[in-house]
Amino acid sequence: MIPLRDTTPSKNYPIINNCLIGLNVLFYLLKLAQGAGINQFIFTYGLVPARYADPDLAAHFSLGQQALALVSFMFIHGGFWHILGNMWTLYIFGDNVEDRLGHFGYLIFYLLCGWTSGLFHLFTNWHSQIPTIGASGAIAGIMGAYLVLYPRSRILTLIPLFFIPYFVEIPAVFFLGIWFLLQLLNATAAEAGSSGIAWWAHVGGFLAGILFLRLFLRMPSSRASNRLRHSTTKRKTPHLQILRSDKNRDKLHLYGTVFISPREASQGTRKLVNVPAGLQKRLYRVTVPAGVSDGTVLRLAGLGRVSDDGRRGDLFLKVHLTT
Repeated sequence: MIPLRDTTPSKNYPIINNCLIGLNVLFYLLKLAQGAGINQFIFTYGLVPARYADPDLAAHFSLGQQALALVSFMFIHGGFWHILGNMWTLYIFGDNVEDRLGHFGYLIFYLLCGWTSGLFHLFTNWHSQIPTIGASGAIAGIMGAYLVLYPRSRILTLIPLFFIPYFVEIPAVFFLGIWFLLQLLNATAAEAGSSGIAWWAHVGGFLAGILFLRLFLRMPSSRASNRLRHSTTKRKTPHLQILRSDKNRDKLHLYGTVFISPREASQGTRKLVNVPAGLQKRLYRVTVPAGVSDGTVLRLAGLGRVSDDGRRGDLFLKVHLTT
């Protein structure tokens, strides 16, 4: 399963999430620049459990290097597909979690999840000499937090079946639940240190994300964080919006919700609305007039279902302000 996007728009620009993605890319380029010394670079800044378990091996590294490796490992990636997969997943799920925790809180949360995932891997592979690198553990923590915060969100997922791309929207609770179950099964089935994938880091990061989220939600926001959140608030909602109509409500009419910002409500806006029509979907341009308020219902005549006798229903869109 390859996630393509989620259906929960973020209200703020994810500046920390974007910076984390940029920092990971920068470290990836730095690793490539090492040339013949790339293996030494990975062994020094990656997480090698045996460096902490074997006193003779630990003697080759300073205390600072040992401490730095517990953080630096999560910013280093192996190959192109490794970093692409991790950064794409972070791009999909990270903005919404940053929305809820605030920019500064999200940064600390991300680092704590990554650090905890490294400890999980460290203690479950105590004598392994294989370096562990990558942001997967930290991103697993973000996915765990997303599961708690947005369980009803839907994930547009690509499922390749016999070389045929199949696109389906999966509820986040199922998508992330299945993902975690696969990590847990692989972690318990793999012998310690025998796999190139840090399964226990994924499991630990995911559980840490759920646990730390409970703590972070109870912490009050600082003034600096609130000011930054206000300055990064998006002035517009996504131009393309997917309508989720209640199929059991009416056989003829369609009902849905269009999301707009307060600024769009005062000035008016246009949106592309994806309307379900059987197994297909129709795309319509909807004009939201200026001055609408939260709860206003827009009626689009003739855009509903068609009855057996040729009658056309209407499409009713309820306006929801994103504040």
